[in-house]
Amino acid sequence: MITDDSMDAVFHALAHTTRRAMLDYLRATPGLPVGKLANHFDVSRIAVMNHLTVLEKAGLVISEKDGRTRRLYLNAMPIQDIHERWTDTYSAHWADRVNIIKHAAEAAARKMEERDDDD
Repeated sequence: MITDDSMDAVFHALAHTTRRAMLDYLRATPGLPVGKLANHFDVSRIAVMNHLTVLEKAGLVISEKDGRTRRLYLNAMPIQDIHERWTDTYSAHWADRVNIIKHAAEAAARKMEERDDDD
């Protein structure tokens, strides 16, 4: 069960754009070395390490040593725990469907805007 303190840590970690981007990279490339992750950002390596510390304390990133390399992995369970706190199986199903409809409508609106801009 997720505690209030652990939820606060997750929300704090997700509140920063750079940390969310880091999680996106780790989702796309599990086991990404710290150095390669740092190359995606225009900040110092110390800033990257500080962000990673916040993500690890929130339980969103797991790291493992591979020789001299530190490999990073996304741990989505804290986010899943928060999601499950406020949804049940039934509502999660319908929330997913509404989300699909929302994204389809937004994509259709973008296409219409692009066509209008071309005219």
